Amino acid sequence: MSAAQSIAADRRWRPWELALIAALAISWFAAGAEHSLLGNEIAIFALFALSLDLILGYAGIISLGHAAFFGVGAYTAALFAKHVMPDPLVGLVVGTAAAALLGALSSVLVMRGSDLARLMITLGVAAILYELANKLEFTGGADGLQGVSMGLLLGRFEFDLYGRTAFAYSLVLLVICLLIARRIVASPFGWSLRAIRDNRLRAAAIGLNVDLRLGAVYTLAAAMAGTAGALLAQTTGFASLDVLDFHRSADVMLMLIIGGTGWLWGGVLGAIGFKLMHSVLSAWTPQYWTFWLGLFLVVLVMVGRDRFFKPWTWWK
Repeated sequence: MSAAQSIAADRRWRPWELALIAALAISWFAAGAEHSLLGNEIAIFALFALSLDLILGYAGIISLGHAAFFGVGAYTAALFAKHVMPDPLVGLVVGTAAAALLGALSSVLVMRGSDLARLMITLGVAAILYELANKLEFTGGADGLQGVSMGLLLGRFEFDLYGRTAFAYSLVLLVICLLIARRIVASPFGWSLRAIRDNRLRAAAIGLNVDLRLGAVYTLAAAMAGTAGALLAQTTGFASLDVLDFHRSADVMLMLIIGGTGWLWGGVLGAIGFKLMHSVLSAWTPQYWTFWLGLFLVVLVMVGRDRFFKPWTWWK
């Protein structure tokens, strides 16, 4: 099969993909008023996980500071709504642009060095932003940025207490970003990223501009993470240091461990699984829910994802 045929086959929609897209749309109706807030949170973190999968699963860039872009998007959208204008869509664009700018600047550092160097650089960038948000007066410091009120979405829909509008807003943006990401990874650019992930030196030897491609996908992933952060700030009316904390980066990494890397639905399904386990386990045992989550992750890694979700293959 030629390269053009492989790309064309990759772009072709599979029935299960269409079914999953339909399931996302149906989830808004199925959630009802009592589960819309949880559904909104799942949609936001699914988008966050999708952004990390673009650089980890397709480009092979390991990051422990992806929360930096999530937090910048959240704080920028919240500050914009509080001090400039409360329009959600304009604030979303501003928050996304701020995260993309940070991604473009920090990509220069990430493109250099080994995987260990990238880990420390991404972690360092997130730590610096955390301390800045903690010390600067206009960010609210340790108390967070409070009193953020949003205007009507599209001039018609109000963000209600039940989260129905927020869930629909986040869900639509998740699907849009998913379609954009799918188009990118199924393009020659996406295939070049996989070549770089598999063998960077060989990819450079055949003429690929490795640094330019890594910088582009890193900026794109940062923009999507900023979109997720902006959504969280807009739909909750609050931005705190929590959005920049290390546990945000760790949580999104766990989502990809659950769902799998290197396929876009891994982040979405991993976010659904992680947040549902979090909700159920924390309600069942508030003090020890992390123990059961950790036990699940240990078993998942030891057994293997494919064998874990197909128990009838354990004997092999």
